[in-house]
Amino acid sequence: MSNRRGFIRKAGLASISAVAANQVVFGSNLPKGLEFIGLDRSEDMPPGVDPEMTLLNDLPWNIEAKAHLLDDPVTPASKFFIRNNGVVPKDPDPSSWKLTIEGESAESSKTYTIDDLKSNFKTYSYQLVIECGGNGRSEFNPPAKGNQWSIGAVACAKWTGVRLRDVLEDVGLKEDAVYIGYYGADTHLSKDPDKVVISRGVPINKAMEDEALIAWAMNDEDIPLMNGYPLRLVIGGWPGSTSGKWLNKIVIRNKIHDGPKMGGDSYRMPCESVAPGSKVAEEDMCIIESMPVKSLITYPKSGAMIKEGRALEVRGQAWAGDYKVNSMDISIDFGRTWQSCVLKPPANRLAWQQWKTEIDFPQKGYYEVWAKATDANGRVQPMVVPGWNPKGYLNNACHRIAIKVS
Repeated sequence: MSNRRGFIRKAGLASISAVAANQVVFGSNLPKGLEFIGLDRSEDMPPGVDPEMTLLNDLPWNIEAKAHLLDDPVTPASKFFIRNNGVVPKDPDPSSWKLTIEGESAESSKTYTIDDLKSNFKTYSYQLVIECGGNGRSEFNPPAKGNQWSIGAVACAKWTGVRLRDVLEDVGLKEDAVYIGYYGADTHLSKDPDKVVISRGVPINKAMEDEALIAWAMNDEDIPLMNGYPLRLVIGGWPGSTSGKWLNKIVIRNKIHDGPKMGGDSYRMPCESVAPGSKVAEEDMCIIESMPVKSLITYPKSGAMIKEGRALEVRGQAWAGDYKVNSMDISIDFGRTWQSCVLKPPANRLAWQQWKTEIDFPQKGYYEVWAKATDANGRVQPMVVPGWNPKGYLNNACHRIAIKVS
């Protein structure tokens, strides 16, 4: 068994069905494109990842959490989703790691070691939500291209580092500075050393927020390799693609950054609503900024069974991009009526908020619990999947779980 597992890891997930077909009765008859449902992939996870996480693919690595794994106020590293675009750097050395800040709108060009950052700037820690822009993509119809995330490409960890603002000001910003862009040490899947995997960024006003960090620690330990070790940009409340991993360069721009995955339909939405399946011209696409209001039910698991007459505690997390969540409600009658929940304030700006309530079910039978958050601007989660878009971004439909009362 261990030899077969080792081979699978080397071969990649695309080979799993072919390997297993030789050992499963009638395995060769499995329709193309399907995988055996009984495969245990826990041994195929990177080190330190909870075996209950869902592995989408391994080249590049993309792994999400199940809802019940996100019950902690601060997400453990083992349950933090992984969204990679290229090949992870091999054995990065923090002692020799360098971060360069430059660009046409930089007053100077400077290079810092991690020790320089720790010694020359004040250290800060914040709990910050990072969510993949494509979280929930699997629910769109027609299907959108990309990783078919369900609900678990989101997390809220404690990040420690220096404020991006302090480092930018040390370098100096010219008056025409409008944007920053990042570069990382991951390499392109094509193995072309001159091809950049991803280089995105944010406007200067977002980069200058207190919570925008150049971080070296996650939950008071080194950032895991898959999540950006040894240095990562952390931009809370915006798509996770703005939080560059394996950070080794930041550029200060006099225009919107134009690195890979800043143009086309990458991390962009139609500026106006479109019909499902439409083709949208690049000039009609707008860059995603603050993520929408959203919530998760993290307890109990979907499919829970309880006895008639017993109250059920339900709890979860809620967040709203740049904004605070003002209220949280749940429904057990498919949205006809709603029951308010107790909602905790965030640990700091851009952290998610825990909520909880108790439900009394009126009779035996099957129920669905729906969760709905409302942000400080009065924006409410939709009960169904929101407007279709070519890449399946920003699905913030109500999370639902099934409950049986017997």
